[in-house]
Amino acid sequence: MSDWRADKRARTRARIQDAALDLFARHGYDQVTVERVAAAAGVSHTTFFRYFPTKEDVVLRDDYDPLIARYVSARTETDSVERVRLGLADAFMHLDTAALETARERTRLMLSAPSLRARVWESQVATQRLLEEVLHGSTPGPVPLATRAIAAACTAVLTTTVATWAEDGPTGALPSMVDEALAALRPPTPVTWAQRRQP
Repeated sequence: MSDWRADKRARTRARIQDAALDLFARHGYDQVTVERVAAAAGVSHTTFFRYFPTKEDVVLRDDYDPLIARYVSARTETDSVERVRLGLADAFMHLDTAALETARERTRLMLSAPSLRARVWESQVATQRLLEEVLHGSTPGPVPLATRAIAAACTAVLTTTVATWAEDGPTGALPSMVDEALAALRPPTPVTWAQRRQP
């Protein structure tokens, strides 16, 4: 596909999502139909479904997982948590204020609409599986339990931090909040046997 076609698709997708989020914010998620979103975006409802298979997907779908995978993969730290932490820091550099505000709106909707909350778990599992693959890399064999555990922990930290930020955090604070939260997963400085024996 040529670049102009890809750009056109990206603009149409963004226009549909922007129109949907605006309507959801003003009228409530459950009160807005796909047809109403399509009309506000200037497309047919058939076009809407070419970009988003369901109404829930217009809130849940984003391009963040591939972005995360790209930048975590590029890191060379041996510590997996550090790879994720620094990879996310690199990825955040490509998100402007408008993108962060859209992320906040989407997160608030996910937390407030029961029909969306039911699918948030699917999104979390997809992110976790992606991190597992990135951290495991090209090593042959199944993903070790330790790698799965680290990916699950990082995903849980990211999800919790984004939810906390969406409630009342300043727009630009998300990168530093995620960095701080992931830093909490670092193992503490080991205590020597001599130190344990000290009264």
